[in-house]
Amino acid sequence: MNQVIDLQQKIKFDIDAIRSFADSLPDAIAEAAGKTFSVAFISNERMKQLNSTFRGKDAATDVLSFPFEAQPFEPESDEIGDIVISAEQAQKQATENGLTLEGEIKQLILHGVLHLCGYDHETDDGEMNARELELRDELGI
Repeated sequence: MNQVIDLQQKIKFDIDAIRSFADSLPDAIAEAAGKTFSVAFISNERMKQLNSTFRGKDAATDVLSFPFEAQPFEPESDEIGDIVISAEQAQKQATENGLTLEGEIKQLILHGVLHLCGYDHETDDGEMNARELELRDELGI
């Protein structure tokens, strides 16, 4: 079971629906089969700090993924990593894109999971984008 936690207080959403969606992804995404991940919803301020620390960008972003890195001699883990989402950015983008907040959050979680599975839209030739669009269609988001 995946862990989904809400660490921010500004944006309200149905966290139970999001948990259910997150728990369905390992069955829907072949690359994530049998794997688990965590999702944390955070404030724009905290996202800006993380984006600055880990990517050198002094601005909030919508989603960041942190792949799990096993240490030498540790037993193999089913954990693939952590995803953090700015609930404020999700709300803003949902409005801009004519989506529901829940729909935008689902897209961001899917995007994050694909990063945890090794995809990287900044370096591939559209492979991640194509896979994400395919999965959005399959998942109805």
